[in-house]
Amino acid sequence: MNVPTIQTFDCGDCPIRHRAVCARCDSDELEALDAIKYYRTYDAGQSITWSGDRMDFVGSVVSGIATLTQTMEDGRTQMVGLLLPSDFVGRPGRDTAAYNVVATSTVVMCCFRRKPFEDLMSRTPHIAHRLLEMTLDELDAAREWMLVLGRKTAREKIASLLSILARRDASLRPEKDSNRRVFDLPLTREAMADYLGLTLETVSRQVSALRKDGVIELEGKRHVTVPDMGRLMEEAGDDSDGGGFL
Repeated sequence: MNVPTIQTFDCGDCPIRHRAVCARCDSDELEALDAIKYYRTYDAGQSITWSGDRMDFVGSVVSGIATLTQTMEDGRTQMVGLLLPSDFVGRPGRDTAAYNVVATSTVVMCCFRRKPFEDLMSRTPHIAHRLLEMTLDELDAAREWMLVLGRKTAREKIASLLSILARRDASLRPEKDSNRRVFDLPLTREAMADYLGLTLETVSRQVSALRKDGVIELEGKRHVTVPDMGRLMEEAGDDSDGGGFL
């Protein structure tokens, strides 16, 4: 396995500064975080941590996307979440990883040594409060995803996932046209099928249908343009074909 490479950034130029765990920090608090942080870069397909591994660090995804998977007793694995830029990895107070975390694209992480980070949290309300906000946001997202998986049609599931990725990308790179989004899809069709509980054929068919109907534009398999975010959001909640491919 390749050893992760190390890359450094200035906090002032960090693309997730306004969304990450440090978003509420003042200059003194940023300086304290800077003393315990380091950066790591993981290649696509590389493991960030395995379930049960000792976690000596916590941190934020700066760029790229990783998957959260859980392995069942019979060896099968299930994708249970995505880690997008600004998402937090690890849990203060927990020594081991609860899930497998694997990079699906090149991932840059801003890491903090876990014990010093826990000590800093205890005396820095801004960090603790922001982490609580992020945890509650993640809980809301998990509840919303239960609706996506349990009640939505195949077309709605695909549209929902695309809208989530488009909105997160837009929050990091605002565009002049707020209704038009352009981003690179970080997941293969196989990974999308696994995450959404669909077959590969259904995912391919529904993506093609959304493209044919003008909801999205594709350049290759990964470069996605959403001409009208409003229409994509409508597709995420109203499937005109009745969900025949579920």
